[in-house]
Amino acid sequence: MSYWQGLTGVWSRFLAWLIRRIPNEQQRLLALTVVAGGLCGLAAVAFHLSIGWLERLFIDHANAAPGHSWIFWTIVSPAIGGLVVGVGLTYFAPAAAGSGIPQVKVAYALRYGLVSLRETIGKFVLCAVQIGSGASLGLEGPTVQICAGVSSLLARAARLSPQNRRRMASVGMAAGIAAAFNAPIAAITFTLEELIGDLDQTMLSGVIVAAALAAVVEHSILGNTPVFHIQRTYALGNASSLVWYALLGLLAAVVSVAFTDSLLFLRSRFKLWTSVPRWVHPSIGGLATGALAVVGFELFRMNGIAGDPYKTLTLALTGTMPVAFMAAFCVLKLAATVSSYASGGSGGIFAPALFMGAMLGGSVGYLDVTVFHHSTDAIGAFAVVGMGAVFAGIVRAPMTSILIVFEMTGGYGLVLPLMIANMTAFALARYWRETPIYEALLAQDGIELPHGTRPLEPPSDEPIETHGLSADSTEDATA
Repeated sequence: MSYWQGLTGVWSRFLAWLIRRIPNEQQRLLALTVVAGGLCGLAAVAFHLSIGWLERLFIDHANAAPGHSWIFWTIVSPAIGGLVVGVGLTYFAPAAAGSGIPQVKVAYALRYGLVSLRETIGKFVLCAVQIGSGASLGLEGPTVQICAGVSSLLARAARLSPQNRRRMASVGMAAGIAAAFNAPIAAITFTLEELIGDLDQTMLSGVIVAAALAAVVEHSILGNTPVFHIQRTYALGNASSLVWYALLGLLAAVVSVAFTDSLLFLRSRFKLWTSVPRWVHPSIGGLATGALAVVGFELFRMNGIAGDPYKTLTLALTGTMPVAFMAAFCVLKLAATVSSYASGGSGGIFAPALFMGAMLGGSVGYLDVTVFHHSTDAIGAFAVVGMGAVFAGIVRAPMTSILIVFEMTGGYGLVLPLMIANMTAFALARYWRETPIYEALLAQDGIELPHGTRPLEPPSDEPIETHGLSADSTEDATA
């Protein structure tokens, strides 16, 4: 008997014991929610550490290569990663493509929370390789899909009803956001805004428990600190700055629409580009990303286009980054993220949205300082608000966009500017482009999610219908 078979046997006996001891399904759901919160926290930590290790191995070594060879390796590194990922997505786990949020929405709405084991493992490995090799994508959305896969595996193993399997998908999403951003409160609001859509008491209770437990696990391993280390506490110092915060909301809506339109347009072109094998596409996006990273590093001696963006982002949040650098990095990050995602890669858009927002906000902050002669602290304050404004315009989750900035930066003195900029960006982006980005991405794949209705529940022993999913997704779901 192999080690894997022995481990599977132990797991099966444990679940059989659990079902005998807790025959009531509601009690079993609560127990699994607690277990899922802890396991999702561990999975998220392992995923984040894996990406960090791969970034040091690939993109950091590429940037530090001697002479002018760093240019070659910085361009080639994300291309090689994209090639590996393209092969993996084409032949192993097609459902691991994309950011992870749309895939979980499909699992919740059309597959009764089903996220397959192959999809989960594929997302972990392939996304770690893509981001670690230098793709301009985020780890937050993929963390959600991985955690949803963990909760789905638990739900199916414990033989929960279809409705409770769907509830476990919301548990996984909340745990993933909480662990990814170190932001359990924002995780709850995002799950409500983006997935559940109502206040189902059972779901809400599970979401709160899972988000708290995942955050506790993440805190205990990686430390109980905000994602960004900002030494000063920002607040609204002058009421006249509100004019510039309103302008920031307008510009954030413009950047949001430019990002979503560019991404959807280029993604549609790649889908039609059948003369080149599909598994090569992410490599082409990787080449473009690497070239843009070279431009940023050569001109400004800073990274953030490829590799960990948060170090460069922190400079903007502390107001120590020149305005020309921030304006250029906003454009470079937009182009690099569109290239990495639209070419068919595996990774999220949360971190790029925050990065673009901080660069845009810091640039507007320079206007406030120049025109009104306010303190230079305003530059960092505008960068903080800009993160939430662009996030609100792209993701269309207004409550989450405010709370996530509070929890990530540890500062609560910018409530009014955040509300003005975020709601302006959200309202204008929704007016100009009614369909949110995740629904638009699914529409390109021929998938339409139901709104305001719940699918009929099949008996637990019947197969789950795929409701128009592609053949690749169907095959992966049954793995």
